[in-house]
Amino acid sequence: MEERTQDSPAADDVVVAERALQSAMLAGDVEELERLLHPELLAVGPDGQIVNRATDLEAHRSGVFEIFALDEEELRVKVVGETAVTFVVLRIRGTIGGADASGRMRYTRTWARDGGTWRVVAAHIAPV
Repeated sequence: MEERTQDSPAADDVVVAERALQSAMLAGDVEELERLLHPELLAVGPDGQIVNRATDLEAHRSGVFEIFALDEEELRVKVVGETAVTFVVLRIRGTIGGADASGRMRYTRTWARDGGTWRVVAAHIAPV
């Protein structure tokens, strides 16, 4: 299910960026993740821990975090000026440090338009 609070080129661009991020997560594409994650990123993981961009990228780079399957079940987008929020439910099959980390997760991501590119500056991930 995809829901947009408004039809606009900006909302379309955010949807494209969100799906590019999901593809990069699945592929472990650190270069694309670097492009889409703002240097000031802070994210709250499903365990409640806050991680920064460097820690997140290293987990992908080193294979600590591996995603084997990722299916989008829901996507909502809200754009206000140069800021956007995506509300996404993903069914993920993967591991963190070799331990199963599979499940249905809700990602809330705050995006900022940075030099013409939408980049994630904050995220919160919770099991649903």
